[in-house]
Amino acid sequence: MNTNVSIFKQQTSQAIQNRPPSRLAEELSKGSSGISSRRIQTNTNGVFKRLVNGEQVGDPIPGEINVIIIWTLPNVSRIWYKEKYDPNKDASLPNCWSNMGDKPEAAASDPQHTNCADCLKNIQGSGEGKSRACRYQRRISVLVEGDTSGDIYQFNIAAKSLFGKGLSNMHPFESYINYLRANGEAPDQVVTTISYDTNAEAMELLFTPLRSVSDKEWAEVKRAQDHPDASRYTRITVGQTDNVTKLPAPDVIRSDEPDEEPAAQAAGLELFAPPKVEEPIAEPIKRETKKEEPPLKDDIAEVLSAWADE
Repeated sequence: MNTNVSIFKQQTSQAIQNRPPSRLAEELSKGSSGISSRRIQTNTNGVFKRLVNGEQVGDPIPGEINVIIIWTLPNVSRIWYKEKYDPNKDASLPNCWSNMGDKPEAAASDPQHTNCADCLKNIQGSGEGKSRACRYQRRISVLVEGDTSGDIYQFNIAAKSLFGKGLSNMHPFESYINYLRANGEAPDQVVTTISYDTNAEAMELLFTPLRSVSDKEWAEVKRAQDHPDASRYTRITVGQTDNVTKLPAPDVIRSDEPDEEPAAQAAGLELFAPPKVEEPIAEPIKRETKKEEPPLKDDIAEVLSAWADE
């Protein structure tokens, strides 16, 4: 498979490829930041696109791409967008994200909690169906096989391509890393084939070890790992890589001023319980007691006579 990322229809010689940077390129870089952010974009049509500052360069690569993984964070990251992705709308940064999956990043404009473990967006069912609203993802830094420029690219791996079991030597990413370790290999010492899983209902990726890196490639890996982009690409979002600056709408509007209408009342709840109406206590009824009539004298005489007989 040809993964050459040259922009030319006809590749030039190796000698020309190794020329030092031109003076014109250096002069042009003075008029801008001089920083180019590169990433490889996955697509539902089964191709890989190379983007520089959010713009596509070169032809799409169909089916699969061979890369060398040079850097990744030790933990799985988290990311949350309030709005669903809409290709017809301008891209915006995520509402909240965490590189290490433990707490929101300082750059997040709409942090949802002080830590990820207790966040409501981390509860099963907070997203579609039984999913979590805050999604897992990994951002890795890679070199593309055959790219003599040595450019580093960011590669984003969505949750569906992270977890699960592998088959033979084809694995989701987390399983793939464990598979390499179990066989005494490291991700930066192996050329990895990233391909689309054609049996999956949604877009999912599979990772397969192709071969060990050559000595020349290993020297290039070590050089790339010393470059700031190797670590930077694992810590910035896709939107930041594409130079997106639009902030998302916050999930909750926060203000120090009291609401015009209390929240509970606005939600149709009673702020106060209705006053308890106590039933009146009935007035005591004075009952007339019937006085017993004193026994008649004859009756007393009979009683005394009965005692005497006993």
